[in-house]
This record gives sequence, structure tokens and C-alpha cells, in this order.
Amino acid sequence: MTGAAPAIADAGIGSTAGLGPVLCVVGARPNFMKMAPILRALASHRPPIPALLVHTGQHYDAEMNDRLFDDLRLPRPDVNLEVGSGTHAVQTAEVMKRFEPVVDQHRPSCVVVVGDVNSTLACTLVAVKKHVPVVHVEAGLRSHDRRMPEEINRVLTDQVADRLYTTERSALVHLQREGVPAERVVFVGNVMIDSLLHHRELARAPAATLRAHGLDPALLDHRHGYGVVTLHRPSNVDDAATLADVLGTLAAVASQLPLVFAMHPRTRANIERFGLQHLIDAQRIAVLPPQGYLEMLGLMAGATVVLTDSGGLQEETTALGVPCLTMRENTERPITIEQGTNTLVGRDRDAILGAVAEILLGRGKRGRVPELWDGHAAERIAADLWGWLHAGHEATPR
Repeated sequence: MTGAAPAIADAGIGSTAGLGPVLCVVGARPNFMKMAPILRALASHRPPIPALLVHTGQHYDAEMNDRLFDDLRLPRPDVNLEVGSGTHAVQTAEVMKRFEPVVDQHRPSCVVVVGDVNSTLACTLVAVKKHVPVVHVEAGLRSHDRRMPEEINRVLTDQVADRLYTTERSALVHLQREGVPAERVVFVGNVMIDSLLHHRELARAPAATLRAHGLDPALLDHRHGYGVVTLHRPSNVDDAATLADVLGTLAAVASQLPLVFAMHPRTRANIERFGLQHLIDAQRIAVLPPQGYLEMLGLMAGATVVLTDSGGLQEETTALGVPCLTMRENTERPITIEQGTNTLVGRDRDAILGAVAEILLGRGKRGRVPELWDGHAAERIAADLWGWLHAGHEATPR
């Protein structure tokens, strides 16, 4: 990262005596990218802010975990709850059951949660009921679709959090509409972009990524380049007819532009379960397993277009200036549409093919990088958190 970090609070100097550690919680893959810069910022703050990393184990692929920790230079977790998979109810309950003794043992000054996964809500509920302040990073994002489990997790976490750090200014409007006092909310920017900018020069070359999986990198040499695909949401992959339609659309796109499909285990399992393998043309679509952070960063940075239903990729493509087609009916990240490179296309084949055609003609959205997506969001969080903890957060109104 380069340049000086604009401060939102005077970090000051002093002692951390009397304050317990900050418990930083990660659960699933997107949390890792958000927590890595926060941990760096807490450690480099003067004085350092003591922190412990708690991994709930919601994302339980050991090999992928190791790769993400290495790629992001994250320290290994101080605590691993090893929860694993399960229904939303089972997973949330198991995280709560295993996280409570951790809170009792370490007596933290606060619990920092990021994003909107089940671990985010579960650890928030434990902390609040034990009168430990909760800090929510990436607060106030709304899709306004209560059918999405992530939306429920976001809304409930924000209702009881004590300090809410937002990535875009519209988040404050959502929070105030829901009765969250403005004094709890601080606009800091996007920690996901901190990670992207910090690691951009370390990104793996797309050709090397394909070679590592025994695939011919010549697929990337099409005159229009290549596209990247990630799909995992139940609305796109859990129904046989829907998934067949999605794969048919991808085949139509691939006839114009070769695709690299980093396939989520859920998507792969459903393709096999529904017998849809024949819809994937191996000559036009390179199928990869889930990729490490540096591999995905390299693939996205070099892509002509990204087709996805991921929230994080909407933000990362905006920061990279790469057109993104989001195969959902809504997004909790409207700034990526209003200012960035993102276009909502749902599963409308005509809309998708039309957007791809525009991109291939050089008329795709390029947008601009939103305010405070500058690589210093985590530093602003550390500066504010220090001042807030020492000002006596117990006075924050609920």
C-alpha cells in the first residue's frame, strides 16, 4: 500500500492496560479477506491493539483454509471452533455453543465480526448476551430480499452491534431507517479493497493457474480475452431446471468468449446429481476447483468480464475496473452499480448475451472506484476503535 492513511480519529498514545483483547471472528472464505487487513492494522497501530483470531470453522476445507491463510499472510487462528457444515440452525447453534467459552476465557474488550455469514450472527448473539460490545465491519448493506439468509444475518447483527463500520454512505440511510442511532455508525471504506490493493502485485498469472490444473492456457488467448465465472447461490444452482438454464446461458456466452469457471463444490455436486455435465463444453469452458485468493485475483484482473452471484466479486471487479455481470435479481452493494462496473442481469439470457456483446465491442462499464476504497479502511477502523474503546463504549446507547 502507498500513501498516508487519512485518519478519522486521533489514535493518540497510551496503554492498553485494563482492556481485554479484541476477539476477531472469521467463519467463511470472504471473512478472511476482510479480517486480514484489520489484523495488520491492529498490530501496526501505536500502541498495538491486542487481538485474538477466532476461526469458527464454518468454512471447513482444510486445504483451502491453509491456502487462504498463506495467501493473505494471516496468522493461524488462536482458536479454531471446528464447527463444520450443517443447516443454518444447526451451524448457528453450534457456533454459539462453542464460542461462549472462548468469550468467558478471554474476557475481550469487544468482538469484531465481518460480513454476513452464520458465524457473524452467532458470535454477535453470544457477545451481546454476555454484555461484550460488538463491532460489525461491513454494516448497513441491504439487498432488501429477506429470502436470503445473509440478509437476515446482516439486519439482526446491525440491530445489536455497538460500533458499525460501513463501506458506502448509503448504508447509513438503511441503518437509520431501521432505528440504528447515527452515533454508532462510522464510514470507513472497504476492507475487502484493502486486501485487493495489498496483494495485487502478488496475484498469480492466469496461464499458470490453468497449467497447475492440467488445462491448456491457450484458451486465454482468444482475441477478446476470456471471462471468469463463479456461481454458488441456491437460487442459481439448487434447482435442476434453473441450473440447466444457467449452464445453457454460459454455453451461449462461451460461444463468443471462452470462460474460466471456478466451480464451487455445491455447484459441482448439483451438476453431477442432476446429470448436467454434458452442458459444459470443455473446449470453451475451463472448469477449475475453488481457487486461492491470489489465483482468483489474477484471473479477475486479467478478465474481459466476470459473471458471478458473489457479493465480494462485485466489489473486487469495481476496484479492478473489470465489467461484472451479476446473475441475481438484487444486490446489497448498490454502489457497484451506481459508481462501479457492475450490472444486474439475473438469469435473463438475452440481457446477459446483450451485455457481453457490448463488452466485446469495448462498451462495457468501467465506472470509478468509490469513495474511501483506497486501501486504508482497516487503518481507519483501528484508529477509531482505539479511541472508542478508551472513551468508554459502555456509554453507547442501545
